[in-house]
Amino acid sequence: MTPKDIDPQTEIELQAAAFRRLQKHLMQDRTDVQNIDMMNLAGFCRNCLSRWYQEAAADKGIEIGKTEAREHFYGMSMEEWKANHQTEASPEKQAEFKDAFARNVGTAD
Repeated sequence: MTPKDIDPQTEIELQAAAFRRLQKHLMQDRTDVQNIDMMNLAGFCRNCLSRWYQEAAADKGIEIGKTEAREHFYGMSMEEWKANHQTEASPEKQAEFKDAFARNVGTAD
């Protein structure tokens, strides 16, 4: 079977499963990977994923706030995540982040 042979509902289910696996990977398996490093290297981070979730909900007429979307994605409040997993970023990483954020997001987060 090739991807073109997969029916639309199954495709959605496969995409959702892949997203859930990515979420688990970032939230449970690799809590050591910092958001700033993800943004600097890949142009997105956990906060972007939660924002994309929020935007997808809005497209369906479901209103979810930024805080709620982050808590849903992180499985905890941002304060908890930062206290448990976030480390201090060097001034160089912070400068890199400003550039990466402007290129990839463009607006204040």
